[in-house]
Amino acid sequence: MIESLLVANRGEIARRIIRTARRLGIRAIAVHSEADADLPFVTEADEAVCVGPANPAQSYRNVEAILAAAKSTGAQAIHPGYGFLSENADFARTVEASGLIWVGPGADAITAMGDKINARNLMAAAGVPVAPGTTDPAADLDAAVVAAAEIGYPVMVKAAAGGGGMGMGVATDEAALRTEYDKVRSFAERMFGDGSVLIERYFPRVRHVEVQILGLADGRVVALGERECSVQRRNQKLVEESPSPAVSPELRERILAAAVRAGEAVEYRNAGTVECLLDSATQEFFFLEMNTRLQVEHPVTELVYGVDLVEEQLRVAAGLAPTFDPDALAPRGHAIELRINAEDPKRFLPGPGVIRTWVEPTGEGVRVDSGYVEGNTVTPFYDSLMAKLIVNGATRAEAIERAKTAVAAFELAGPKNNLPFFAELLENEEFLSGDYDTGIVPRMR
Repeated sequence: MIESLLVANRGEIARRIIRTARRLGIRAIAVHSEADADLPFVTEADEAVCVGPANPAQSYRNVEAILAAAKSTGAQAIHPGYGFLSENADFARTVEASGLIWVGPGADAITAMGDKINARNLMAAAGVPVAPGTTDPAADLDAAVVAAAEIGYPVMVKAAAGGGGMGMGVATDEAALRTEYDKVRSFAERMFGDGSVLIERYFPRVRHVEVQILGLADGRVVALGERECSVQRRNQKLVEESPSPAVSPELRERILAAAVRAGEAVEYRNAGTVECLLDSATQEFFFLEMNTRLQVEHPVTELVYGVDLVEEQLRVAAGLAPTFDPDALAPRGHAIELRINAEDPKRFLPGPGVIRTWVEPTGEGVRVDSGYVEGNTVTPFYDSLMAKLIVNGATRAEAIERAKTAVAAFELAGPKNNLPFFAELLENEEFLSGDYDTGIVPRMR
């Protein structure tokens, strides 16, 4: 097993990775910005190194500083968490070229799946269903107009190099397409350094379902069930649950098999997620994208399948067999994750500030993965996620009841937060029925 691990991330995910590392007897090393010096992940690590000022480009995305920290601390491996450099193929290659172990998929897989058009084409060739759309970037606005006419409105205009729900727009007609194309292309050039745009069919009432895959050290790819991620604001997830209430046993078999084929097509190793759009009325699903990293919502899979995905990541990176039997994977019970963000619960606008009160809920079936404690400051420099409240129960109904109790018991004052939104959602008839789609949050507003 790896003996020392540098965590190239911050907040709750850094703290969560450090927790598993220390349980396994691995020396855990944190890197942090000047703004994060007082956060729990820094104090809980065995060693910590400041890698720069608050600006992520000068700290958490500063490759030279991170590699220097790894060298100075004698780190054997680097875990990138999610976001920042986690899906940067050049960083993965540089880590390995430096003689360190990269805890993630190979750089070639990251590259192959990082471009949405290339990923779509690869998946289609592997027999994975893909939504109608362009097989090459729309070179200019005229090409986008022609493509949209062939696909049929409404269409989704997407940044080919985008991710995390960013760089996307919906066009219901040609006039809207002309506006969205320029907007998405400009955003993509600014944010991703790549203005390539693809056009896909847009499904107004659809569910977002994803599959957790794990590429093992022996070359096999296994699927650890699916997650429902349809409660979203601005195409970004707020709630995830597993299993999905929309997935029948027959559909589960098909969608998990497709996800495994997706992983095999790029010789995937380590943890990843195959995201799909699901038409629950027809039971048709389409490949959306593959996230070549650990997902924010991985805890629901951990609770339902009884595995520690970070431990499995470390074992794959070290060339070790998994702790579980790949031929005997079976879900047990139901889990739900709520993302506790520092944001207004109505308009979902960021609301950073000093945490005056922070008391986490406890009890049977309740887990909190948090990045902060009382007295910390949520700064405006990073994502607004403060904590993940995860509950599990024998049934979905039991998990929901535990979620209601936990939300009510979570004492949080200082920054604006979305706990009131979750209290509302957990009483919403559409959500309670399980028959909801990605439009549920706008309908609540």
